[in-house]
Amino acid sequence: MKRQIIRINEDLCTGCGECIPDCPEGALQIIDGKARLVSDLYCDGLGACIGTCPEGAISVIEREAEPYDEWEVMRTIVSKGDAVIRAHLEHLDKHDRMDLYERAVAFLQEHDIPVPYQEKGPTESPCTHPDCPGTAPHTIIRDDVKGAGAPAPSELRQWPVQLRLINPAAPCFDDADLLVSSDCVPFAYGNFHADLLKNRVLVNFCPKLDSDIEGYIQILVEIFTLHKIKTITVAHMEVPCCSGVRYVVERALEEAGVDIPIIEKTITVSGGIRD
Repeated sequence: MKRQIIRINEDLCTGCGECIPDCPEGALQIIDGKARLVSDLYCDGLGACIGTCPEGAISVIEREAEPYDEWEVMRTIVSKGDAVIRAHLEHLDKHDRMDLYERAVAFLQEHDIPVPYQEKGPTESPCTHPDCPGTAPHTIIRDDVKGAGAPAPSELRQWPVQLRLINPAAPCFDDADLLVSSDCVPFAYGNFHADLLKNRVLVNFCPKLDSDIEGYIQILVEIFTLHKIKTITVAHMEVPCCSGVRYVVERALEEAGVDIPIIEKTITVSGGIRD
């Protein structure tokens, strides 16, 4: 995939090491007297190391690179202690990368590691608080047997479902049939659970109101890269702005370099459905 990533000018680099402490992700090391980018997976491309280079040897460019892997970065960071974990979380918060921040927190929670820093965005929501149980991943086992007269069951197979909160490495995506839905679809279509959600893993977002569409594309790229997805059902409203759901999916497939069948479902504002 093509993304932002740092470049080191070896002619300017003196190997002073000033950049190393400002890369808690572990992407930089001093090797043979020069700062080196040791792995694309560890470089988020946000450039925290640039300001501390006295020689101006570091810049950010756009090039083909492996997708940044927040989960793998956290495996490296946690061994370095609370101070480094805090620096990494502050770094993500400063650059408003709450998608990566929430994945880092999810890693800490999954491994029972205290969260040493809480993001302080001006409009902080309870759903993005590091200790919020709403972001903890769950797999839901469904019993298909129901009694006569029982209410229609939920077909939800995992939690969370909002794309910003999802951990792309979650095992629920292995060999999954994926449903990518706009936020309004479940409200408009009465048979959402039975017709669309059953036997599928759900992610949802709003292509019109959500601000970090590029971040959503990268989350889907990671899902498509880390897992075998059998099919993708795209469900959106008939209004023009909602068709952006398919655009996001197609961009992610292109960047991930994979070909997965897409089934498109359009929901009318009156609650109907058409292919």
